[in-house]
Amino acid sequence: MLKTALTFFFLIFVAIQIGSAQEYEVSGTVKSSTNEIIPFANVFLLNSTDSTLIKGSSANEDGTFTLKNIKAETYYLQASYVGKLSSYTSIAVSKDVNIGSIIIEEEVDQLDEVVVVSKKPTIERKPDRLVFNVENTSISQGNSWDILKRTPGVIVAQDELQIKNQEATIYINNRKVQLSADEVKNLLEGLSGGNIKSIEVIANPPAEFEAEGGPVLNIITSKNIVPGYKGSINGNYTQAFYPKYAFGTSHYYKTDKLNLFANYTINPRKEIKKDDSNAKYVDNTNAIYSIWDTKFQRITRSQAQNATLILDYDFDVKNSLNLTSNLSYSPNKTYSNTLESLIQNSQQQLDSTLNTNSNLENNNTNLAVDLSYKHKFDRDGSFISFNGHYTNFNEDQYQGVYSNYFFPNGNLIRSFNFSTDAKQDIQIYTGQVDLVMPLDKVRYETGAKASLINSTSGINYFTIVGANQTLNTSLSDNYEYDETILAGYASASRDWDKWSLKIGLRGEYTDAVGTSISLNSNNTQNYFELFPSVFALHSPTENHSFSFDYSRKLERPRYDDLNPFSYFLNENSFSTGNPNLRPSFSHNFNINYTLKDTYFFDFYYKDRGKEIGLLTFQDNQAQTTQQISTNLLKAISYGFDFNYGNSITKNWFLASYISIFSEEETFLVEQSNNQIYTNDVKGIYVYLGNYITLSKDGTFSGDMGVTYLSGFLRGNYKMSESTNLTMGLRKTLWNKKGVVTLAAEDVLGLANATFTSKYFNQDYSYYAQPESQFVRVGFTYNFGNFKLSDNKRDIEKVERDRLKKD
Repeated sequence: MLKTALTFFFLIFVAIQIGSAQEYEVSGTVKSSTNEIIPFANVFLLNSTDSTLIKGSSANEDGTFTLKNIKAETYYLQASYVGKLSSYTSIAVSKDVNIGSIIIEEEVDQLDEVVVVSKKPTIERKPDRLVFNVENTSISQGNSWDILKRTPGVIVAQDELQIKNQEATIYINNRKVQLSADEVKNLLEGLSGGNIKSIEVIANPPAEFEAEGGPVLNIITSKNIVPGYKGSINGNYTQAFYPKYAFGTSHYYKTDKLNLFANYTINPRKEIKKDDSNAKYVDNTNAIYSIWDTKFQRITRSQAQNATLILDYDFDVKNSLNLTSNLSYSPNKTYSNTLESLIQNSQQQLDSTLNTNSNLENNNTNLAVDLSYKHKFDRDGSFISFNGHYTNFNEDQYQGVYSNYFFPNGNLIRSFNFSTDAKQDIQIYTGQVDLVMPLDKVRYETGAKASLINSTSGINYFTIVGANQTLNTSLSDNYEYDETILAGYASASRDWDKWSLKIGLRGEYTDAVGTSISLNSNNTQNYFELFPSVFALHSPTENHSFSFDYSRKLERPRYDDLNPFSYFLNENSFSTGNPNLRPSFSHNFNINYTLKDTYFFDFYYKDRGKEIGLLTFQDNQAQTTQQISTNLLKAISYGFDFNYGNSITKNWFLASYISIFSEEETFLVEQSNNQIYTNDVKGIYVYLGNYITLSKDGTFSGDMGVTYLSGFLRGNYKMSESTNLTMGLRKTLWNKKGVVTLAAEDVLGLANATFTSKYFNQDYSYYAQPESQFVRVGFTYNFGNFKLSDNKRDIEKVERDRLKKD
């Protein structure tokens, strides 16, 4: 069977290699906009589909150039000289071609005695996304994180990038970045803005994206232009409550056919988190009879490591292969928790105290391998691609919890000790094929995907009495989860006159079975759903544009949320999985108006359906609090966003974002006789960012930003207002080989908020205090041909998202 399959694919490969072997020459002359010859300029022949480099050469002393051995196809031609670029020139090669002159124009801004060649950033509204073009602009001198913060429609909330109050998924060159919010920030701070061509803000991803997932931020980098080697080392030191540091190194090598990238990072951390909480328990008459004031402290020690290997190989201009492999390894991650509760009666007299110490040890490994093959057809912009993917995720976790109850005089009442030992193993296999075929004036896209997921989990709960441990079978379990997803999509898009239109339809079939050994139950989910999307753009004049988009999306439960296990902070506070979680479906609408590509107005409405929410409930009789993921009865969001981003002066860029929103979530309160409750909030989010060039040569820059959030919803909690003031400095050294950064976060100490859940017989609140205040110093040194842009990317698989934990 394997031999037959290999023979079949070999024959396909040989067949698509067969084509015209005829080769031609392309020649011309590079000139300036004043018709002056530009000697020794660089000339690039680019693929017309994705602007990747096909061939490059230098002009002669008289400005003439010749590119030889060019196959019959349609290309783009571009010239550059000292940072200045010509426009793309489209050429169809079917014989020797002399294009005449290729013109390099420049826009010159005068800064006192220094001439800076650049252009202003531009924003363009496309039917399904907003594109922020920053290549060769003044703000591209910063890092990628700076650029994202300036991008219209993007907000930063506690190091989380959001679009319309939803966490954004980060892509680099259409490849998903599988990292936590902190790691994404570190990655983007180390990625030079000079390598970025544009940022795509996709609030409603179209049909070619997975039905599951929220808004997308896609970073498009500039293409490689010359062969060579580059490398870099980078590190940073952060002084918060505890000091911490990170170190990484990247290496990139390119030939005419081969791109090779390798990266390694290590991030040892010691972090502290404190919570002050208050729970008021009531009797059957809703009178308070017990008050718990608790101080919680968690110290986390970790040494996360990440390695990436990427290989791109171009067989020829039409056929290419990519291998991407990521390994994340986090050994011996420990959590040391201490909890002190003062338990009072209704007259606020001390009844007893509770002291709990718990230690948790965690080890996990996450390996992902992705293999892709792409073939380009003779028709301009047409291609077919094949992709295979494998993920192996393993996690072991041991927890020991030791609690003591005391009378007010300090005498011991009783002790309660227990331990848990949990394991999880997840295997993911996917296969995908995509076909893009422009016909006449319409661009057609279609594809299919199959995913197979197997998750095996187990937890053993032991009661500890003295030196003896006894297995508690009622709190122990083994859980098997198998899921098969089959998907297909088709979309079509067209631009004409003052209109652009894109429509798509995606269908997904899901077959999932979850089996709990201790509950002796099977949970089966079998469904087929359609996910339509529509995007329309109308630009009646150069200064005005209107757009509308709609999409239906899907949210599936995360694998660990389906496990019916209980994880205990102590016997009175625990979280429980929910094997009865169902997928949720949402309808997303946006109406946009753009004025002069500077002022952006956006009205949105989201019916999030029976969204999966993480809710906390208190049991007044047992005096416990339980955290559980559950399907809400209804969730709705709507609001108005306004964006403005522009250069106030030649060295001052102002970015502003204002969002007025309403959030509403309705859920069932089982601890309150199954009553229905609606939690809602109406609020405002304001961000003002100032980015200033402090030196004439652009090598020294600073930024200051302030963020204000009046309040928000988190599960069944309401969040109080918060304000975050940030400051930063950036200095480039040694002709851009070195970069030094200094950043301060939460300067005012107002970034953290209080969360309150008070309704019916529920009355619980807490004030979370992570290490939000810190000062960070960073340094990056580039060596080799460091001006190259690389082929760095991360593996894009929506199934892997559900491995992530809060």
